[in-house]
Amino acid sequence: MKLYLLRHGETDWNKVRKIQGCTDIPLNDYGRELARKTGEGMKDIVIDLVITSSLSRARETAELVMAGRTVETIENPQIQEMDFGEYEGRPSDEEPTASILKAFFKNPGAYPPPEKGESIPELLVRTGRFLETLYQDEALRDKSILISTHGAAMTGLVNNIKGQLETNDFWKMGVPPNCAVTIVSVENGKAVIEEENHIFY
Repeated sequence: MKLYLLRHGETDWNKVRKIQGCTDIPLNDYGRELARKTGEGMKDIVIDLVITSSLSRARETAELVMAGRTVETIENPQIQEMDFGEYEGRPSDEEPTASILKAFFKNPGAYPPPEKGESIPELLVRTGRFLETLYQDEALRDKSILISTHGAAMTGLVNNIKGQLETNDFWKMGVPPNCAVTIVSVENGKAVIEEENHIFY
């Protein structure tokens, strides 16, 4: 099995650094351009299946990357972005959001999730379950799969693959750029990262 983990293209909220989470913000024109260029860069890579978050920015990114190809696409809520609850939509440079985001990125163990939001450990569990289900599916053993997801969710997936599950290490490799692709080989249920955050555009 070969996995291509893809972060969605840019949105207007990415551009102005608003907390996005599960709020369904579409791609902006630059985000669509990144996705099209990524698709051009990946045109010679065989993809047998696309799995995408149900949020429109991830779904449209996958559609643009795969433009001109007929490939089955499945939506899966386990790779949806982290739920930031009441923090979503807040600007990142105003208090109390600035202090909350500083903890989230610089000291994740001290990040205080909102009452109805999701914690980093919960995100790691959710994305880990997604991977285990994928690895155990015999029908997918020899398939190449494009997985269109989000910044924190993609980081959760990568950290699970690395076995890096300490909350304070969550952002050890930084935030994946928009439309970055991490390439993973899976053999006998064991995943190995071949390349992290490859840029095709």
